Amino acid sequence: MKGVILAGGKATRLRPLTLVTNKHLLPVYDRPMIYFPLEAMAKAGIKDVLLVTGPSHAQAFKELMKNGNSFGLKVAFKIQPEAGGLSQAVKLAKSFAKGEKILVILGDNIFKYNLKKAFADFKKQRRGAKIFAKRMDNCNQYGVVEIDKQGRVISIEEKPPKPKSNLAQTGIYLYDNQVFDLIKTLKPSKRGELEITDLNNLYVRQGTMTCQVMTDWWVDAGTSFDELLRANQLVARELKNR
Repeated sequence: MKGVILAGGKATRLRPLTLVTNKHLLPVYDRPMIYFPLEAMAKAGIKDVLLVTGPSHAQAFKELMKNGNSFGLKVAFKIQPEAGGLSQAVKLAKSFAKGEKILVILGDNIFKYNLKKAFADFKKQRRGAKIFAKRMDNCNQYGVVEIDKQGRVISIEEKPPKPKSNLAQTGIYLYDNQVFDLIKTLKPSKRGELEITDLNNLYVRQGTMTCQVMTDWWVDAGTSFDELLRANQLVARELKNR
């Protein structure tokens, strides 16, 4: 299985911090934000990682990460020429995946949860996909996941006014090798992008999407200054409590 980190976008919600740099290069306490998904990949057992980013800051990522050896990884890079959605970014990993399953993490997801067991279980799974969710009081700001008693996903709704659960979809996804064929069938959303929730709902309709509920903390650090601050505070606390 291979890893894909999505680190593009304009991050307008974090301006002026992101006027001259990519949000994934911003510091989260003692290291750049992009280090956290890289470390999560390494802990899960991934060896080969593709980082997808825009053309403006690709060189900065390459200078920072080199070939990934310091993380115990082999890192390759791919340019997403324009912001066409997360599913479009995943599509760029087709030649890299070479028919293998993939673990996809959004580069601004900061979390404590260890993916190793879920990763190992998914490797044994014949087909389908798995998403990760966190119980949140403000889950209607995210994609909201509804699951049955077996952990199979019944529905995913993007920012619903009346959430069916308190499970927020995080930016961590496991996909089998049919993911690229499914992306081909997607239509652009109203904002002209290929949405990741639309991709995930194709697996839901198949009945092959499961959900792992995360028990440790998780922060979508790229969404606001408050969430970026919260990520800094949580990481600082973790380091001081070691």
